[in-house]
Amino acid sequence: MSVLPAREARFDWSVPVAVVGAGGCGLCAGLAARQAGAEVLILERDAAPIGTTGMSTGLIPGAGTRMQRDKGIEDSPELFAEDLLAKAKHQTDADVVLALARESARTVEWLAGECGVALSLVDSFLYSGHSVKRMHGSPNRTGAELMGSLLDACTDAGADLLTDARVSHLFADADGRISGLRCVRPDGSTEDLGCEALILACCGFAGNQDMVAEYIPELRHAEFFGHPGNQGEAIRWGRELGAAIADIGSYQGHGGLAKGYGVPILWPVILEGGIQVNLEGRRFSDESIGYSEQAMEVLAQPEHVAVTVYDQRLHELMHEFNDYREAITAGAVREASTPGELAELFGLPAGALEETLAETAALTRGEASDPFGRDFTGRPELAAPWYGVRVTGALFHTQGGLRVDARARVLREDGSAFPNLFAGGGAARGVSGPSRWGYIAGNGLLTATTYGRLAGETAATLP
Repeated sequence: MSVLPAREARFDWSVPVAVVGAGGCGLCAGLAARQAGAEVLILERDAAPIGTTGMSTGLIPGAGTRMQRDKGIEDSPELFAEDLLAKAKHQTDADVVLALARESARTVEWLAGECGVALSLVDSFLYSGHSVKRMHGSPNRTGAELMGSLLDACTDAGADLLTDARVSHLFADADGRISGLRCVRPDGSTEDLGCEALILACCGFAGNQDMVAEYIPELRHAEFFGHPGNQGEAIRWGRELGAAIADIGSYQGHGGLAKGYGVPILWPVILEGGIQVNLEGRRFSDESIGYSEQAMEVLAQPEHVAVTVYDQRLHELMHEFNDYREAITAGAVREASTPGELAELFGLPAGALEETLAETAALTRGEASDPFGRDFTGRPELAAPWYGVRVTGALFHTQGGLRVDARARVLREDGSAFPNLFAGGGAARGVSGPSRWGYIAGNGLLTATTYGRLAGETAATLP
């Protein structure tokens, strides 16, 4: 058992608010709790906080922010909620979706204002599924940059962080009230910590092969590109406590992880006109539907790989992202003067690739209809010089988890809330519905940052 009776605890010390996990969700939770006046301790299993957020692009959606208004973009929480629900095929909690959408702008402006995170609107392209441009990111569009700013804010606010502290057990009363936790230190010693409120911000289970095999067997060929600390502890603790679990098979995949390099080729390269071909030199899907869905499409191809093909215009656009610059440095990005030369670089049939590029050009000119349903019109034709990256499908993080309400309180099967238990980010059920097709860009950091903030604020004010 990883949840023990409260009477078995021997608390060495106590804190009003404890947070398990120092990723984006945990740092937002700890920071919000501290700003609300509570003493807080954030426990992190690793020697340095990175988390899933640190491996992301760090882009956070917000509807109705001042950054949008400064660019003349009209947006609203209701429009954002409609986009989220449409992507999830309305197979998620509409009330929670609207509540998060209504809080999203406040989260972005809280981070940019009170927390000192240098966020700006990404206005160079529109992410698929979003009606307007509403993604906000740090200068280099990296999660590591976001994490650095959050850590600085936590230090300035006096939110304490304990690293090398793996939480192994929770202590709970018969009614589900959490009284504390046990953590294991690097030398094997343990400490029992009491708390008045507990926030689970230890993400999902994408790094646990047994749980992935049980709940998402379709990803048996996918590479895991995420934080290894994603081991599913929150779900296991929740189950022992009697918490409700929802959308356990939901996840964020990615159809553009550079094969052999471990660097994601981000989706603007596709949304602005790039394509993917298999080893036969042929397109095989509507690439623009979403990077999460495309993971399975790529994995279904020979050798579970594809080649992302694009041109100089898109190559220059992608320099906005640090991930792409890293891919260039690593040698994942290849350049060619002709389609035949590009085909030779990736071992593709030259004739087939040339035909595919000619067909794509005709689709861009509106001279034919794409059999996969993609609309290429409205963007320039791809042209030499050509660029390509060999990619595979990857699992980034899971989207199912503990069912929570609009204040991030963990719920039981009957819908009642636990007295003092909260969850956010990958530990909580997201807003992507039951499968991969419901993920829209920014869903992960929407629930990490906003649930984190809400959990911290609420936990700090418990009676």
